[in-house]
Amino acid sequence: MTGLIVTRLPEDFSAWAELHDLIMRSFAYMDGVIDPPSSAHRLTPANLRDKARNEICFIATLDGRLAGCIFAAERADAFYVGKLAVDDSARGMGIGRELMQAAEHHAVAQGKPTLELQTRIELEANHATFGRMGFVEFERTAHEGYDRPTSITYRKRLN
Repeated sequence: MTGLIVTRLPEDFSAWAELHDLIMRSFAYMDGVIDPPSSAHRLTPANLRDKARNEICFIATLDGRLAGCIFAAERADAFYVGKLAVDDSARGMGIGRELMQAAEHHAVAQGKPTLELQTRIELEANHATFGRMGFVEFERTAHEGYDRPTSITYRKRLN
């Protein structure tokens, strides 16, 4: 795609409010659909900056504007990916797939054989999307205080 650039978050990145807004807009469709509410509601521009210090963040820009992001947290044998967000105006262009591939390449370069992610039980379209990307269901878990599964953990073995 012309004009799409996926890169690791630059050291001098300063558009934290813009990145926060992107995530909040991208996750807004979940409001009233998932229970409990998304952890994205606990994000602020300040703690998002802290998150980026402790995790790897890749961003996508489309014709110079911020269009997507993904975070990857290193674990013992995997990278956990989360907060995959794509701007509504850029959905369907493969940006989410490109961001996921950046995380995969990074994991492989770091010698991690697996990517892991979680999505909510109610978000069936996500289940299908991650399945098409090669993820398989690993387990179902419940958030604290719930007596039913609320999340599905998916894993993808990397070459």
